[in-house]
Amino acid sequence: MSDNPQGSPNQVGKSLWGILRPVAAAGRWLDRVDPGTHRRIKGLRFVTAYGIAAALGTLQDIAHSVPSSISLGYLAGSFALWASVSEGKTTRAESSRDLVLLSFSAAFGALLFVVFSRPLQFAGRAGPELTLVAGAFLVGYLKRFGVLGAGIGSQIYIGELLAYGARLTTDDLRAIGIAALIAALASVVPRMLSGPAERPVTVAALAAGPEPASGRCSPEFFMGLQAAIGALVICLLNGLIGLEESAWAITACTYAVAGSATGTILRVRRRILGTMIGVPLGLACLPVAEHAPLVIWAAAALAMVVYAMALPERYDIACGAFAFTLIVTLAASGVHSIPLLAARAWETLLGGSLGVAAAMFIFPLRSSGLGK
Repeated sequence: MSDNPQGSPNQVGKSLWGILRPVAAAGRWLDRVDPGTHRRIKGLRFVTAYGIAAALGTLQDIAHSVPSSISLGYLAGSFALWASVSEGKTTRAESSRDLVLLSFSAAFGALLFVVFSRPLQFAGRAGPELTLVAGAFLVGYLKRFGVLGAGIGSQIYIGELLAYGARLTTDDLRAIGIAALIAALASVVPRMLSGPAERPVTVAALAAGPEPASGRCSPEFFMGLQAAIGALVICLLNGLIGLEESAWAITACTYAVAGSATGTILRVRRRILGTMIGVPLGLACLPVAEHAPLVIWAAAALAMVVYAMALPERYDIACGAFAFTLIVTLAASGVHSIPLLAARAWETLLGGSLGVAAAMFIFPLRSSGLGK
């Protein structure tokens, strides 16, 4: 019989090394992808902005005075989160200004959906989502005005997307306005605290297109057309055969379009690869989401930090992290339909394929770069 029932020191050391090895490997990967910790800080800012906005939106004095069909905290948190993603300035003053503009751009997108969705209902099942076609165009076209223009286009689309998903109506206009105010405050506060610790990097999805050829429209105009036509095709498919979540396919198509056909193909390949990894990982966590939602929300927050770190250079990892976050947060919120959650994967494939087709056959752009 051994005198040491808990094992020898060597065995204990091997066990500890077996536990610490993955942690050490993760640390090396973090240092390689984000050597100065700048992107990690921005990722923490995403999570903090969302948390502040969600908390303010659930305060009784605020939430009870705003009748709405959607959670005010969720709407404000989403505005703040994606405003933080799209912002890319160096100084606190410029960043704060842009964050306010981006928060209200998302509210403007939600307002556009509210105004146009009712008349478009007469077009049938897919009528209201036709508003997303205009947003898809702006995502590409407004890139001609730099990072802020690209961010505003993205925020308008995201506002439309949120309003479409929640089926907001004119009764929710007050909630949209208050959500924008909360989002502006919630996104500015963490940016003021992070200060010079961030060094913004241009995100590929917000990067401008190639230089225009003489006598032709700007490449960003054609990028907008490609995204809009792809989105329109998805709307038509939804009206004809019905899709689980057609907005996911439209989003994949919209953000897949790059400054060249080659760049679009590369981006779609990375997006599909990441999504095909992130979705199964999220589905595997469904039992945990049902019994330990706090653990799932913590994992989602960590995944968003990884998203922030990987987005500028590793679009595949970023898409995988976001797909994981989306699946587990939907599950933690009570959505447990496997077919619905799995639709994220195949509708990303559909949207990406249409994005590639649009980039190759609709005013194709040629560029020496890949457009990332």
